[in-house]
Amino acid sequence: MRQIYELMPENVTTGWSNYPRPQFVRDSFYNLNGIWKVSGQEVLVPFCLQSAKSGFAGKVPEKITYEKHFRLPEDFTKNQVFLHFGAVDQIAEVTMNGIYLGRHEGGYLPFSFDVTDAINLVGENVLCVDVTDSLSHLYPYGKQKKRRGGMWYTPVSGIWQSVWMESVSENYVKGVKVTPDLKGINLKVDTEAAEYRVTISCDYNDYIYENTFENKGKAFRIDIDDPQLWTCEQPTLYTMRIQTHSDEIKTYFALRTVTIENVNGVNRICLNNYPIFLNGVLDQGYYCDGIFTPSNEEEYTRDILRMKHLGYNILRKHIKIEPEYFYYQCDKLGMLVLQDMVNNGHYSFFWDTVMPTFCSKKASDTLRIRSWKRKKIFVSHMKDTVKHLYNHPCIVGYTIFNEGWGQFDSDRIYDAVKKLDETRFIDSTSGWFKQKKSDVDSEHVYFKNIELKPEERPMLLSECGGFQYTVKGHVFSNRIYGYGGCGSGEEVLTKISEMYEQMVIPAMNQGLCGCIYTQLSDVEDEVNGLYTYDRKACKIDAAKMRELNQNLAKIYEKSI
Repeated sequence: MRQIYELMPENVTTGWSNYPRPQFVRDSFYNLNGIWKVSGQEVLVPFCLQSAKSGFAGKVPEKITYEKHFRLPEDFTKNQVFLHFGAVDQIAEVTMNGIYLGRHEGGYLPFSFDVTDAINLVGENVLCVDVTDSLSHLYPYGKQKKRRGGMWYTPVSGIWQSVWMESVSENYVKGVKVTPDLKGINLKVDTEAAEYRVTISCDYNDYIYENTFENKGKAFRIDIDDPQLWTCEQPTLYTMRIQTHSDEIKTYFALRTVTIENVNGVNRICLNNYPIFLNGVLDQGYYCDGIFTPSNEEEYTRDILRMKHLGYNILRKHIKIEPEYFYYQCDKLGMLVLQDMVNNGHYSFFWDTVMPTFCSKKASDTLRIRSWKRKKIFVSHMKDTVKHLYNHPCIVGYTIFNEGWGQFDSDRIYDAVKKLDETRFIDSTSGWFKQKKSDVDSEHVYFKNIELKPEERPMLLSECGGFQYTVKGHVFSNRIYGYGGCGSGEEVLTKISEMYEQMVIPAMNQGLCGCIYTQLSDVEDEVNGLYTYDRKACKIDAAKMRELNQNLAKIYEKSI
């Protein structure tokens, strides 16, 4: 299989210097990561100011200004120049050489500005980013809280993903949308060029496709000879180049489908038309050194391989959107992803946790009073999330609302997501407060094993376990938090085995299609990870955990 690294510019290396957009590679690239100044202090980008990696000393104020002085390399040509940000939390206002470029709100998605008229091709440039972060609940904020503890974590502020620039030509390729199936792709190219050439290759079988298309602004069909499907065991990627008379981008895609099919009278989630048991972990994407950002991109690779080594095939990316490098590694390594939307809105411990956990999981989401502005922001962010991640083959589903948190009009939001993307399944209300529309029924179960009762829709046990166990020398604080204490890694394995035997396996015949264990690693005070927060210790016997998961897969095969 050809690795996408081969398509990247030669000057791109590791250590947050990798090309930030591996699904849309262009040779023009200038990295602005590195040393910036905030309040006279030197800080390291891309790391939030609260992290040890940033180097910022003192309390982080709500309003801060980043400043970067730089000169463009001599070979950087000035056609049309764009400045790109991976993510800045929460509100960013950007100025280049005293010229105001614009404003972006929301801390989890990429944004860019045309800086053609503001940039100096020769001489010094001054880039300023004014950041405001009051942790306003109008905007997506995830698990951040000013007073962290338990399931709430240290807040992040500032630039926490890569900053970079590129130069593009006239009639450049603005975007690509790839919708795959098992025989080929529907391809839509966003460009004003009169025509463009498409070249597709796959080293697995020496496949080469070349054709020139007249630009009519519509999607067109490309059938693939001898199609090689993308699976967790063999994640075959096809590389694709799109060329206009003056521009060229490199990307990749995979041939795979995600559907819900009736198999022997039971509705099941299928990958490439075959039932698959989604056995995975909750992945919150927190790191002991950089909080939201690991010290090196390769830590994403290591986390994925750690979970594959334990026998898991899916990560539920929990209430966070990662840099694209994470999703690229999942694409390349064959790790499925269930992507959560990032919540906004008020969280009530009593109504959103105590009542549904110990009393009733039924409630209407149309009677809860919420501001129109907050709703508008959530819907806009949700749509941008789907568009941003659409081309990644690893993503098989979306979670819209988690445990009632910020939930409103979930049936209407389901329709909106489905209109944007019909190729994945949707978990509208993960955990509880189920309404009418969802592709799966979603349950969260902690503290005890219960009888699961799948109905017409496939069921996903989207959170479970979370067994608390601390490893001496690898604890973030003394205020530990988890679900059910264990005294050893062996006890954790025993409880997981009992959970499989008593709750998971009995429901497979009726339509249980997945199990998401909480969680990949400890996060600050929450010590229910399979790995410690520093990732230096696996709490359980990896071989035994892998054997448990392999046996689970075999039992599921027999159940279908």
